[in-house]
Amino acid sequence: MPRPDLSRVPEWSHNYINLVEEEDLIEALHSQGTSFFEFLQSIPIEKSNYRYAENKWTLMELLLHILDTERIFAYRGLCFARKEKAPLPGFEENEYAANSKADKRDWNEMINEFKIVRKSTEILFGSFDEEQLESTGIASGKPIYVLAIGFVIVGHINHHINIIRDRYLNN
Repeated sequence: MPRPDLSRVPEWSHNYINLVEEEDLIEALHSQGTSFFEFLQSIPIEKSNYRYAENKWTLMELLLHILDTERIFAYRGLCFARKEKAPLPGFEENEYAANSKADKRDWNEMINEFKIVRKSTEILFGSFDEEQLESTGIASGKPIYVLAIGFVIVGHINHHINIIRDRYLNN
């Protein structure tokens, strides 16, 4: 399976796709799922409500953002693989975070939730054949295709791993 063709995706997605080292999407989803789960488990629970600056998300809010985003992008992949013609809406990540009620959640439960959501994403994208992976649709007003969405999912978490290391754990 080739890497996504950047000429077929919105410019905002290039950074995420370029953060993925693996050539194979399913391998990338699986290996990252395992390593990110272990990374989350290594974070002390007392850090879960830490925010590195005023008006920035806590780690709990950030993890819920990751969960929300993975679910939304997996849904987009499913829709386009099934030849959905209707444009799919974008989402306002800050509104989602503000309404997540992350502070009422259990950190360890959320870590386990990630493991389950990721396994579902792996199975979904692993079920797509080449035609489905090449299927295109409109999301957030821009064309994108299923294979690229899968790479965006992986790259999005890589982006946030860097932020967590640099801004949440490096103090």
